[in-house]
Order: sequence, then structure tokens, then C-alpha cells
Amino acid sequence: MNSLIVAVVLIVWLVLGYKIYGRFLEKRVIQADDSRITPAHELEDGIDYSPAKKFLLFGHHFSSIAGAGPILGPLLGVLYFGWLGALLWVALGSVFIGAVHDYTSLMVSVQNKGMSLASISERTLGRRTKVIFSLFLWLTLALVIAVFAVVASQTLVSQPEIVIPTFGLVLIAMVFGWLVYKRGVKVPAATVCSLILLFSLIYLGTLLPVQLPDTVLGLSSQTIWFFVLIIYSLIASALPVWFLLQPRDYISTWILFLGLGAGYLSLLVARPVLAAPAFVSFTSKEGPLWPMLFVIIACGAISGFHSVVAGGTTAKQLPNEKAGRLIGFGGMVTEAALAGLVIFIAAGALIWVPGGALGEFNFQHLMTPEGGGPIMAFATGYGRLVSSLPGLTVMLGAFFGMVMLNAFVLTTLDTGTRLGRFIFTEMLGEKGRIFRNRWTASAVILILASALGATEGYKAIWPVFGASNQLVAALALIIISSYLVSIKRPSKFTLYPAYFMLVTTLAALIYQGYRFYTSGKFLLGTVSVLLLLLAGFIVYEARTILFWGRSPKED
Repeated sequence: MNSLIVAVVLIVWLVLGYKIYGRFLEKRVIQADDSRITPAHELEDGIDYSPAKKFLLFGHHFSSIAGAGPILGPLLGVLYFGWLGALLWVALGSVFIGAVHDYTSLMVSVQNKGMSLASISERTLGRRTKVIFSLFLWLTLALVIAVFAVVASQTLVSQPEIVIPTFGLVLIAMVFGWLVYKRGVKVPAATVCSLILLFSLIYLGTLLPVQLPDTVLGLSSQTIWFFVLIIYSLIASALPVWFLLQPRDYISTWILFLGLGAGYLSLLVARPVLAAPAFVSFTSKEGPLWPMLFVIIACGAISGFHSVVAGGTTAKQLPNEKAGRLIGFGGMVTEAALAGLVIFIAAGALIWVPGGALGEFNFQHLMTPEGGGPIMAFATGYGRLVSSLPGLTVMLGAFFGMVMLNAFVLTTLDTGTRLGRFIFTEMLGEKGRIFRNRWTASAVILILASALGATEGYKAIWPVFGASNQLVAALALIIISSYLVSIKRPSKFTLYPAYFMLVTTLAALIYQGYRFYTSGKFLLGTVSVLLLLLAGFIVYEARTILFWGRSPKED
């Protein structure tokens, strides 16, 4: 099938979903009202609560939720189950589940003084729910920080050309934030200048790759970069959002927009045929299509991490309630467009060769460790696709694809650290001033993340992350539904997605737990059981909303 036709259908669907369903939710469920003051204005402190310019906030939010997820998951989905199932889940899941999840997470937090969903759950489900859910989120964020720091450090070692643009972007962002918010420079002018500087740094990086010695003071170069990123995360998470986090993410989003634009334009020019099978099998080495496809592809369809971002950093910067649909709903469907492009790359730009035979553009081979893995598969496929445009080569396109990916991985690092700080303070802030100190709260989660990353302890529990991430999404939708019922607003638009995600995630955990135990992976099996118990506890606490449609407070 011609990929261009499918791509046009996907984009039209996503635009209509945003225009029609997003507006419906805004009016019927959220009841957005610009006359209500948002937490960014009411609680403005110049550090975390700070009203942002709408498009800059979109850039921050989108960069934070994107990361590597909408790239890696769709690649695996196509490999295991075929491009059709992967694309349908991205298209339908993003509009009816993922965007609903993201948008309502954002706006429920905004209408509750920027509190996280964990804190909001205390009002409708009780103190125990808040404590247990907060601890679960905090530990999950520590794992995410560890893994993304390892991935980013490995990329800096394997691609030394991106070192200069990666860290140079930090300086550009700080100057951008100071000029826009303190000197009154217009955003378009600052954007153009920043992009010119950034692409100059990208070019400079190709001329002057920064390659560390194999060992420095007895540590590998990858370990050195890992701790550099951890220290960066500590500093970035404590700086004012307008100074670094928000402008850096906004500029990073332009990298993605340019990459997305070039990718979809290449589909128009090259019109590659989707040569990969539309359907591979109902089963794979990761398990059956349901529930595993819906766990493997998270970002791009629905991801629990998004609710943590939406109710964390984004809610504290929203300038007015009407801007929420663009940022929450619009950010999710934009991510779906990226996931769709990745599917077209896997199924059309790369060559489908069953058996993983060696080959420069063979999809199955590239997805193996010997071929470079999913990151190399994406970069190679993207390079091959955009090489159809004048002046671009496969190598140049692959390099730009790697820059895209690394920019978002770095974003997830410092956003994740800041979110961990918020949750830590909400849990323990009332116990003493030291727990409210932003440096202390950031350092605590980074110490745990460093231990997981430096010792490779994260590898022991990472295989169950996909299911735990989707469990966060299901629990977030339950908490949102409970809150909507408590204030007499329609809840079925969040409750039905909650049912689907809860049943799917529980099925995935049961399946994975059984496989882990039978294969002797007792730690992973135990983690799966603990996640099932967590879900069971939340379901019990929310039983009245789940089974009878009433708020627990009504009983």
C-alpha cells in the first residue's frame, strides 16, 4: 500500500480529533473558563509557578512527553505485529484515550491549584491512595531518569558529533529565556536567532566531535557522561522554569517540527510502499497482540508518564484555561503524528527481511543489538526516507534523526527530576523545611537514579516498565473520573478509557508475571505481583466510582 495515502488519512483523522472531540471535552467535561485565574498567576513564585507564553509552554510540554517513547514503541509494534495494528492503536488510542488522559490530567490539576493527581486523589479516594500512588510515581521517575541518563550518555559516546549541539542548546535556551521574559524580545525573532545558532552548533559538532578517552580516572567515558548528565539534571531542575526548562524544550520542539515536516514531505516525494506485512502474527516473543501491543506502544497512543508531566510542570505554567486544549490534547495528537511517521519509516523506508539477515537497510537486522538496536533503526530509516529530498543524504538525515532523539531524551531527564522533586515535597514537605528545599528534593531522587544507572540495576526491573507505565495511565484516569463525579461533571469519557487501560494492563502484568516466574526471573515476577497489588488497592478504594458511578465520598 502507498504510504502517502495512509499518512494523509492519519493526519486528517488527528486534526479532526483535535478540532471536534477536543473541543467537545473542553466545553462538556473541563468547562474551560478564562475568567478563572490559573495557578501560574495565583501562586506565581518565579521558580515553578510561572505563567508561560502559550506556544513556549506547548514546546515544553511536548518535548517532555515525547522522549524516545513514540520512536521505540512503534518500531517494536511493527516488528512483532505488523504496521496495521500499530497504526490503528496509535490513531484510535491517541484521540479517544491518550489525548483525553493528557488533557484532563492537565486541567484537573490546573483547577486544583496545580496539585499532582496523587494529591488530588486524597480528596476523593483518601490519604492512603495518595501516599501509595505518590511513592509508586516517585520510584517510577527514578527508574526513568536512570534509564534515560544511560541512553543519553551512550549516545554521546557513540555520536560525539552531537556533544556540542546538545550542551550548546542549554546556553542558547538560557539566553532565549532571559531575552523573551526579561528584555521583552518577541518570540518569533528570538526563535529564528536561536535556530540559526543551534544549526550552526550542529555543523560545528560535525567538524569538532568531542570524544573522551576510553577511561578517565578509572571510569569509562560513558560513565563520565552519565554523571555529567546527572549533575546537569540537578541544576536544571532547580532553576526557574522560564530560564532554562521551558525555552530549551521549546527550541527542541522546533527540531522535531522540522524533522516531522521533512519526514512527511519525503513521503509526498518518495511515496514509499508499505512493504512490511500489515499483520505479522497474533503472538510474538513478547506475547499475544492483546494485551502486549497496547503496552509496547505507549507514547504515541497513551502513556502514564504524560499525566505526571501534565499535572506537574505544565499545570504550574498554564497562562489561561482555554490554552489547555492546545497543549494537552494537541500535544498528544502531535506525538501520534510522530509515532505514525516512525511506523511509515519501519514499514516503508526500511527493507523487510524476515530472519534478520545482514543488510544496511534491513529492518529486522537493524533492530538487533548487532545492527545497532531501535535507535539506529530509526536514524537509518529516517535518513533513507529524507534522502529523497534535494540536498539531503542518508548520512546527513540519519545524523539529524539522532539529534532529534537525543534532544528529547535530555528533556525527559531534567523534567523527570523536577517532577520527582514535586512529588517528594508533596509527600514529605509538611515534615520539615529540609524536605521542601528544591535542591534536597532533587538530590534525593538523583541519588537513587544514579545508583540504578551506574550499577546497571535498572536492567533488573526495566522489562516491566511498559506495563507499570500503562498502569499509571489507568490509575490516573480512575482518579480523574472520581474527581469529575465528585464535582458533578460527566465522567464516562474518562471512565470508559480507564476500564480499557486497567483490564489491558492487568492482563499484561498477569501474563508477564507468569512468564517471569516460569523462566526463573523471580525479581521481575515479584515486581509484577506488587504492581497487581497496587492496582487492586486503587480499584478497591475507587470501587464505588468504577462499579456504581458514585464518588466514594457519597458513601
